[in-house]
Amino acid sequence: MTTINKEEIQKFSNLADEWWDVNGKFKPLHMFNPIRIEYILDKLANHFKLNKHENLWLKKLNILDIGCGGGLISEPMCRLGAKVTGIDASEKNIKIAKSHAGKSGLKINYLNASPESLDTNLKFDVILNLEVVEHVEDLDLYLSSCSNLIKKGGIMFTATLNRTFISYIKAIVGAEYILRWLPIGTHDWNKFIKPEELEGMLMKSKFKNLETKGLQFNPFSRSWSKSDNHSVNYIMVSEKI
Repeated sequence: MTTINKEEIQKFSNLADEWWDVNGKFKPLHMFNPIRIEYILDKLANHFKLNKHENLWLKKLNILDIGCGGGLISEPMCRLGAKVTGIDASEKNIKIAKSHAGKSGLKINYLNASPESLDTNLKFDVILNLEVVEHVEDLDLYLSSCSNLIKKGGIMFTATLNRTFISYIKAIVGAEYILRWLPIGTHDWNKFIKPEELEGMLMKSKFKNLETKGLQFNPFSRSWSKSDNHSVNYIMVSEKI
């Protein structure tokens, strides 16, 4: 049993050299990153009672970034003091991530691995699943593997795309075919997951939902913001119980 979909991994391996090019194929992700990071940090501060004004204020946290790609989230977490492990099923992504972290002087434990292959004696305070679950082969196995790797009371962030008509128009027709923000074929709408479906699967893996927030793009300001609209992009925060 595996969560790895080789076709999905190959898509991102083919783009790996562009991870840190803010004007390259991952430009939409670079635009998306600030609001994701802001939201995650606010939730971490609140959940773990941390002072965001302290130096290296994430130093008490052990974070697992699954599907870390080139390290766009791993690096900011590390810079704030967290002990970060980043895993990705693409060996090429990991090589890019290691190289960039080395040049930046950051110590991040990058591994070419999937969550089910990790030692379950490893226990993390936080797991980041950001734009990953719509690409995995076996979502039940994936979420149960995450459950085995997180401490009781720890929190997991799952960011993905809702399976709605509007998400098909915006995330596939718009982003891939019209705006060409993403290579055609990046997403399979049938693999998008509705929030209520994801919440139910997380409950089976011993997580309770703390909050679901929409993330919405404003084409006029060309910026992202938090929203109560979950029709396209959303992020779910869950606690291990």
